[in-house]
Amino acid sequence: MHNKLKLPLFLFGCPRSGTTYLQSLLTAHPEIISLPETKFFHYLLPNNEPKRRILGMASRRLRPKLETLFKNEMNRPDLLKYLPKNTLFIRQYTRRFLKIMNLLAEEQGKSIWLEKTPEHIRYIDYIEKNVPIAKFIHIQRNGIDVVASLYEVSNKYPKFWYGGFDIDHCIDRWIEAVNITSQHLHKNNHILVKYEKLVDDTPTILKELCKFIGIEFDNKMLEDYQETAKSLVRKQSGRVVSQGAVNTRLQKFYQVFDQSQQEYILSRFTEVGQEQN
Repeated sequence: MHNKLKLPLFLFGCPRSGTTYLQSLLTAHPEIISLPETKFFHYLLPNNEPKRRILGMASRRLRPKLETLFKNEMNRPDLLKYLPKNTLFIRQYTRRFLKIMNLLAEEQGKSIWLEKTPEHIRYIDYIEKNVPIAKFIHIQRNGIDVVASLYEVSNKYPKFWYGGFDIDHCIDRWIEAVNITSQHLHKNNHILVKYEKLVDDTPTILKELCKFIGIEFDNKMLEDYQETAKSLVRKQSGRVVSQGAVNTRLQKFYQVFDQSQQEYILSRFTEVGQEQN
């Protein structure tokens, strides 16, 4: 395995904001490879295991999750041999993960790898410190649309989402993602994509992203993304990308919630000054 790291891209935002759709478009580019959500940093850092965090040890949850990803989601159990055998430390696991991503890119002759996990927006500082050449793509969608979609899908597929979310949790997740994004957009290695603009004028937004990444725009991004999506969507996630994205502003909001719920959600957004965008 070569030591030179391919260009790492990290894509995130609040769940149900179009991360998978944008991932599919980008991965259709001949220079970019991606894979199903790894949730690597989400499971790497032992936030609920204080003793392990103090010692710099990875969470106990990490290895079982990676085994499931490589064996079941990707059908690549051979990748497990690159994971640390005799160490439990966070930094060693991080280096091995980066090597695995680099290897996957080399296998397919790609110069860039893209990791998409919405939850990784919470670990930007750690990723920037340990992957200093990385570039970060944030995507945001109308808050009310996100809340409706997140509420609906988490309650439809509670096992995948670790339980159905209540309305407040959905709103809090969106606000959290927006606030974190706003703290990083002054940096040259971060860029924001508005979901609605991506849907309305996909070629223009993709050309802007290609310039940010440092590659030439390729029409394959528009032509092949539906096929690309099939290898990226995890089972039972409730994500449907094969038919493309549709800008159905507020439509689901009125379908999913009754009038009292609608009024409550609108009042919550008004309270935090976020309104609908």
